[in-house]
Amino acid sequence: MDEAPDSETGDGTEGSEAGETAGLRKIIHVDMDAFFASVEQRDNPELRGKPVAVGGSSGRGVVAAASYEARRFGVKSAMPSVTAKRLCPDLIFVKSRFDAYREVSQQIRAIFGHYTELVEPLSLDEAYLDVTEDRLGIGSATRIAEMIRQEIRAKTQLTASAGVSYNKFLAKLASDQNKPDGICVIRPGMGAAFVQSLPVRRFHGVGPKGAEKMARLGIETGADLAAKDIEWLRAHFGSFADYLYRAARGIDLRPVRSSRTRKSVGGERTFSRDLSGGSELRETLETIIDIVWDRISHNGVSGRTVTLKLKYTDFQIFSRAKSLPQPIREKNAFAAVSRALLEEVLPLPMPIRLMGLTLSKLEPKTKSDGEEPLPKRPDAQLSLL
Repeated sequence: MDEAPDSETGDGTEGSEAGETAGLRKIIHVDMDAFFASVEQRDNPELRGKPVAVGGSSGRGVVAAASYEARRFGVKSAMPSVTAKRLCPDLIFVKSRFDAYREVSQQIRAIFGHYTELVEPLSLDEAYLDVTEDRLGIGSATRIAEMIRQEIRAKTQLTASAGVSYNKFLAKLASDQNKPDGICVIRPGMGAAFVQSLPVRRFHGVGPKGAEKMARLGIETGADLAAKDIEWLRAHFGSFADYLYRAARGIDLRPVRSSRTRKSVGGERTFSRDLSGGSELRETLETIIDIVWDRISHNGVSGRTVTLKLKYTDFQIFSRAKSLPQPIREKNAFAAVSRALLEEVLPLPMPIRLMGLTLSKLEPKTKSDGEEPLPKRPDAQLSLL
């Protein structure tokens, strides 16, 4: 089971009615629709209306993103390219262009800033906004969400979906409810009922293997989960239990964090199938290197320690790190250390279901490093699922 979102509340024993509405805020979660693929279709009219995958098309390639036309055939991110091509023979592969995606992301964040200073980006294409006290005095989070979606469409020719609710957990669930190009509002008092109608697979942090374990225990929906007491959950899910207990009741007291000290920058990918071969692991590592370095560059930091993370099929987590005397300031240096870490552990003792990279012991880049420092953004796990 994947890690749960950061928790800052109690021991998981809040009452559902009081806990659900505690810390009431006006939260919007904005999520761009098929972002990478949509940018490619916007910039190349020949791709519009066609199934598109961003990523490598070689036998060892992996899909980084898929258009909605491709998703209708079952193509999804983290899927091996050969599998995607088998599902959709007419699939068109395009190489990723992170400079283009980042440029659009900066446009979108400027739009967010018109309405609130409390913006917490999760990745290039999604963010939380706290509009409890919005800058323009509009007062209605739903109205603000609609205005943001309209402005994004007008300025970028792209669509975004939005979720509006009174906490982050519910807003994120809501943004996925009416995709693409939709909005969903979960009002105070409605959160618990909404969550309990959902399959547990929709809960952030519950991956395919976690959902399978829950199914074996008779848990298919949020209502099934809410029927279990905290001690039963702790007995079966350990430290993950407190998050599950709150989530099943629509409880989340985490604030939107517009700034905090960043300790690391990283990303990880959970695979649609277990991987073990050296060639496909190396291919996947290259994709993760590209994505993580883009985040490192965007945050204007350098760091001294690179960590490779692997999660085996039995859910054991293995990591190996290397620290350098001088900060890593160039992509080729980061890539070289990352590749060396992987080579040190090959061949693997068993297949893996997840791989990740992290750069830590960070410090801001300076002008002498050859780049102007960029504004920092909040910590967030990169979503590669």
